[in-house]
Amino acid sequence: MPTSPPAAANSADFQPQKLLFICSQNRWRSLTAERLFDQHPHYEARSAGTEPGARVRVTAGHLSWADVVLVMERKHADILRQKFAEALTGKRIVTLRIPDKFQFMDHILQDLLRERLREHLGEEVP
Repeated sequence: MPTSPPAAANSADFQPQKLLFICSQNRWRSLTAERLFDQHPHYEARSAGTEPGARVRVTAGHLSWADVVLVMERKHADILRQKFAEALTGKRIVTLRIPDKFQFMDHILQDLLRERLREHLGEEVP
């Protein structure tokens, strides 16, 4: 179900929703998703990977920071649940179903991310 930013988005109390994007290596998919939200007024985004050689490897701290965890494939959610069950308590996990076949900032990847993210975040997707 899409979520909307609070009506008081301009108030001093407004806090952007924190999105954590996860893929395997944090080089192409999740990093591209993070970049889509650079300078977005309603969201703050970070990204990480599940594999040992990831550019940034996901930690319990990343998961604790996030309001919503968005994984590219079901296997990423499974890994997170196995390794970080406690840090995921009460967290919303969304599987975007985006295969590992795109390069960083690929235009098709960006379009696919926007399409899948609108299903979960609404029209505020850049």
